[in-house]
Amino acid sequence: DIVRGKDLYLGYDDEEKKQRDELENNLKRIFQEIYNNLNDAHVQEHYKDDVKGTKNYYKLRNAWWELNRETVWKAITCGAGQNDKYFRNTCNGGEQTKGYCRCNGDKPGDDKTSGGKADQVPTYFDYVPQFLR
Repeated sequence: DIVRGKDLYLGYDDEEKKQRDELENNLKRIFQEIYNNLNDAHVQEHYKDDVKGTKNYYKLRNAWWELNRETVWKAITCGAGQNDKYFRNTCNGGEQTKGYCRCNGDKPGDDKTSGGKADQVPTYFDYVPQFLR
């Protein structure tokens, strides 16, 4: 949501608001650089409305997220070390979901989960409004 510019990270104090503004400015700068490096005139034309006005690049940010969301999820989860507690014990039995990761070259439909559903990463919550998550 933050990448796509749809997050409700409003902040509660001046320090949080300052950090939010800094993050948003960095994202604008990064996506402006991506836009400037687009080599195809047709693609630049498609995203030109993002350049007008506020230069938030929301359309480009959304497209980037659609393209990279699964890779970002893998980087977060597969890069977790032995002592990192990204995966926590489940509420059903207190055990972790060991062996149900897409880190070892597993492919959709041919992974360690029953039914091959390991491609269903939590990023599918992207389109659920934040207040309902």
